[in-house]
Amino acid sequence: MSSAVRGLPVPPRPRRPRTLVKALIVTAAVASAHVVAWNTTDMSLAALAEGWHGMADFLGESFPPRLDWAVLQPSLSAALVTLWIGLLGTTLSIPPSLALALLAARDVAPSGVVYQAARSLLSFLRSVPDVVFALVFVTAVGLGPFPGVLALVCHNVGVMGKLWAEAIEDADPGPSQALRLAGASRVQVALHALLPIATPRLTGLLLYRLDVNVRASLVLGLVGAGGIGFLINQSIKLFRFDEMLTHILVVLVLVVAVDRLSAAVRRRLA
Repeated sequence: MSSAVRGLPVPPRPRRPRTLVKALIVTAAVASAHVVAWNTTDMSLAALAEGWHGMADFLGESFPPRLDWAVLQPSLSAALVTLWIGLLGTTLSIPPSLALALLAARDVAPSGVVYQAARSLLSFLRSVPDVVFALVFVTAVGLGPFPGVLALVCHNVGVMGKLWAEAIEDADPGPSQALRLAGASRVQVALHALLPIATPRLTGLLLYRLDVNVRASLVLGLVGAGGIGFLINQSIKLFRFDEMLTHILVVLVLVVAVDRLSAAVRRRLA
């Protein structure tokens, strides 16, 4: 008797009409937003199909890439500069990112005013694109890698500070509550409970940002911030598309190498 009862199929849970209506409303809103976006951005598959001749000509002039040492040597040197820009833009942003992350975490911030001020500053730094920061610093200190590093530091503080603040807030509250009951201050709780628990996740986010910043430093070179992006921009302006393809291939190797390295480090930390 009991086995027969257990073998009976479980009837499906009836859906509430309100949930169904909400799902339909959300679907209609998302579909409408996509229609408006499609029309506003002048999306046209026909124009893309008609323009294949231009793309074919562009690719035809790019292949084969120039692999002689006269092109490879400056390309490799500029790729190293791009790597150093991304590295410094990441590491130099660690102290301000950590300080703002602690002030922007609810359990660590000394007051609500400080918390909101830190969050607002992080939002501002994050909302300004790194290219805009690069243009500002290029006008201040001139062309070269230095404004690229400064631009990455400013933008990366906003992004990494927010990610770290959320990681600190999501840390296991048990050890921090025990320290508070023992009379520890907010700084002691942060140093001896929250940060040790969140360190693996903070390190993983840092390596992720290094990967992103190496790619971003390539774009910054297009606006005069040095690196291999500057060579790509120069090759396009001079219609030397075979040299441009060489620089892009060097960038591909650089990005893959950094991605593999950061992935290996993340696996060891896991």
